[in-house]
Amino acid sequence: MPDFTADLPIFNLQRVALEFQIASDFVAIQVANNVIILALSSNRLLRIDLHNAQDVDDVDLPKKSSEIGTIRNIFLDPTASHLLITTTFGENYYLHSRATKARHLSRLKGVFIESVAWSPAQPTTSTREILIGTQDGTVYETYIEASEEFMRRDERYMKQVYKVPDGQPIVGVYVDALPGQADLRRVLLTTPKQIMHFVGKIARHGHDIAPIFTRFFESEAPKTNHTLGRQEFREPSSKSYSVLSISPEPKEQFSPERSYGWLSGTGIYHGSLYMTPTTSDLGIQVFSGSRLLSKSALPNAKGEITSIALTHFHILILCGNTIYAVNRLDDSVVFQEDIAIHGTKVLGFCVDPKYSTYWISTSDSIFEIEENKEERDVWRLKMTEKAFDEAYKYAEVSHQKDTVAIAQGDHLTAQGLYVDAAAVYGKSSKPFEEVCLTFLDNGEPDALRKYLLTKLSCLKKTQIMQRIMVSSWLIEVFMSKLNALDDAISTKAELSSGSELQAKSQLDHVRAEYQEFINKYKGDLDRKTTYEIISSHGRRDELLFYATSINDHSYVLAYWIQREKWIEALDVLKKQSDPEMFYKYSSVLMTGAPMETVNILMRQSNLNPRNLIPALLNYNKDATVPLSQNQAVRYLQYVINQMGNNDAAVHNTLISIYACHPSRDEAALLSYLESHSADSEYDADFALRLCIQYGHVQSCVHIYSSMGQYYQAVELALKHKNIELARIVADRPEGDPALRKKLWLAVAKEVISQSDGIKTAIEFLKQCELLKIEDLIPFFPDFVVIDDFKEEICAALEEYSRHIDMLKKEMDESTHTAENIRNDILALETRYAIVEPGERCYVCQYPLLSRQFFVFPCQHAFHSDCLATQILKQAGVGKSKRIRALQDEISRSVTIGKARERAVEELDGLIASACILCSEFAVKAIDQPFIGPGDDKDEWAL
Repeated sequence: MPDFTADLPIFNLQRVALEFQIASDFVAIQVANNVIILALSSNRLLRIDLHNAQDVDDVDLPKKSSEIGTIRNIFLDPTASHLLITTTFGENYYLHSRATKARHLSRLKGVFIESVAWSPAQPTTSTREILIGTQDGTVYETYIEASEEFMRRDERYMKQVYKVPDGQPIVGVYVDALPGQADLRRVLLTTPKQIMHFVGKIARHGHDIAPIFTRFFESEAPKTNHTLGRQEFREPSSKSYSVLSISPEPKEQFSPERSYGWLSGTGIYHGSLYMTPTTSDLGIQVFSGSRLLSKSALPNAKGEITSIALTHFHILILCGNTIYAVNRLDDSVVFQEDIAIHGTKVLGFCVDPKYSTYWISTSDSIFEIEENKEERDVWRLKMTEKAFDEAYKYAEVSHQKDTVAIAQGDHLTAQGLYVDAAAVYGKSSKPFEEVCLTFLDNGEPDALRKYLLTKLSCLKKTQIMQRIMVSSWLIEVFMSKLNALDDAISTKAELSSGSELQAKSQLDHVRAEYQEFINKYKGDLDRKTTYEIISSHGRRDELLFYATSINDHSYVLAYWIQREKWIEALDVLKKQSDPEMFYKYSSVLMTGAPMETVNILMRQSNLNPRNLIPALLNYNKDATVPLSQNQAVRYLQYVINQMGNNDAAVHNTLISIYACHPSRDEAALLSYLESHSADSEYDADFALRLCIQYGHVQSCVHIYSSMGQYYQAVELALKHKNIELARIVADRPEGDPALRKKLWLAVAKEVISQSDGIKTAIEFLKQCELLKIEDLIPFFPDFVVIDDFKEEICAALEEYSRHIDMLKKEMDESTHTAENIRNDILALETRYAIVEPGERCYVCQYPLLSRQFFVFPCQHAFHSDCLATQILKQAGVGKSKRIRALQDEISRSVTIGKARERAVEELDGLIASACILCSEFAVKAIDQPFIGPGDDKDEWAL
């Protein structure tokens, strides 16, 4: 958006329209903190807060002008809290902002005040320590605090602290605090003939209110305009005016240093009030940087310069009836306008140091000099002075900053400071190709690198192609510089030791700069192009750093693997978390560094071992180490035993490695098979085929057994003449005696066929209790003599005889038991129970004989309907339904005769099958409480 305020004049003179009538002329005017004080010739003071201009405070001096004279001048502090009034008779008064009456300062009686320096602390309740310059060249220190106490003066003390030797009036006095120490002060004194600059420490006396500038002036000698011996400081005429003006408090964006202007007969001396050094030489520094503005610089100047005022960058000058505004940087006149006085007297300028507003008044009018961005041209002037840093500070819009940058870059280039110029050019709009050719033509690759880096940082994110091109060029520049430094170091024989160290230091610096560039701008680099550029220069470290920074770990791994640098490759791999990286490179790494690779794989919990099977099998194919050192076995054992992996493919892989190993020892395979279950963890058919293929008999037998194929297991063991193994397998089906006997017979047949005598077969017979001698007889040869196992046959016959006797005894016992049961049944027909006359139903507690009832052998008795009700509560759905149906059938006399008798008999059987207090009904009711909802709890009280 264009700045239309730039077309407006910097200053504009506006008459202030007062909202009230003034009965007498103005004699003085002061403005501070947006408060204006008007002093009238009638000794009347008007106080106007410009925030609320319609409210005017009206204060009259306490005595008539015939007694005290008329107001000669007034002095207002920057906060507008304190006002000093001096009269033509030398009477002085003090008025606080909250007071309605001016108070006489008796200690200052007869003192004609010319200037006042307020405390830098800017207090509001009291003035604190202030300096007063007088007409006779004396400087007083006083402390004013309004007091209501009787006989107590407002000025707590008053002391003369300095007097100029020639007795000239002190037309200006200013005090400010210098940085570094709280008690360090600068004092500026001006007379019509000279300006004095003091720097020193004040002397406080604890919390006592006492003079602090006495020792300051006693111990410090001032620096004056005569100290420099400059010719322009000549003696002014006796009729010349003299004024000291200080610029307003600096704005945040401006320099913290304020400026001063001193009007004398020679002209206007002005300069900056530097803050350093904080020694007595500060005065020399200030005066050395000061300049003289003579009256001749003002066009069409008529009359004398009677008043001046400083803005932040200009000097307001009243020459005759004309107001000039002169730029303090180049003495150019930026404003000129006549003031209409109409026979009245011009009182001079006044400045609001807080709000930076500027005023001029006559005896009957007030004018405001409106300021409109007076700093608008400061950047250009600073640029002309080669003060580029300050020019940047005051440049507000982008084209101004760009102009400053180009000018600074051209200036640095002209001085041969190409690297410094590169940093500046990078922030400017100077043509890219022109800047680059300048550096290339002058052989300045470092400046080119600096320029490209700065330019890249200024390009917008949307300028994708430009960012890619500049960043790619920077890669080329970095590689060329690094190679040049390496070449310089490699030819160290031609260099001095100092040059070699300097080259190495520069190499480290450039390498660090390259790494910083990669980390910051890796997103702007094209991966393929960058790889090609760095590779073409043979910069391995830089290539790997770039690949690592963009997380292209696959490229880094491939790089090290291609060069068979296994340790470096594994260092990269162990820092990864992407499983695909492990799956992709595990095969080649298992071949080059199997143990280290497995160590890394075992630390990764996010891997799927199934995807590593090809790498493990590829390693195992060429491995010639024992199983105890086989890294594939080690990893598979870890994931199975430690991680609890149940993937059949993983288990089958371990079985295949065990089975295919050249060694004939199947202890490891058998140990695995014995500790893991078939089908749920591994494929039994697959394992069996492998074991048969590679001749692992014991493992095959175990697998057959785990599959329940005991006969095949025994048959295989016997086929390989392993009688002991066959015997162990034959004992395994303990829950199936028939199968066990069959297995033992198969083993026995093989044992008898291999034995040389009957004794061996007989001994074998004793190992299984299921085998009898008659089971083994068919296996003996036809020519075997019975005498060889006569004892065993006799023993068998005796065993049969004992078994027959036992069966006979059991039959007799069964016959006796059956006879007893028949007798008990006959006895039941004559069984009875005695019911006492007063016996009650165990459910309703009413007399039992009142209606039909049942009596059980346990002597519990119940009414038939009470019993039925209790049975229905606990009976199932079917039984309850049948009981209700029978009750309904009997009650409505649906059936008669024998059918009714059968229904009654069936109902009695369902209801009275068991006592509800002794049978399973009581067990089912165990969760029912003793006290029901309708019972009285107090009956259970003890």
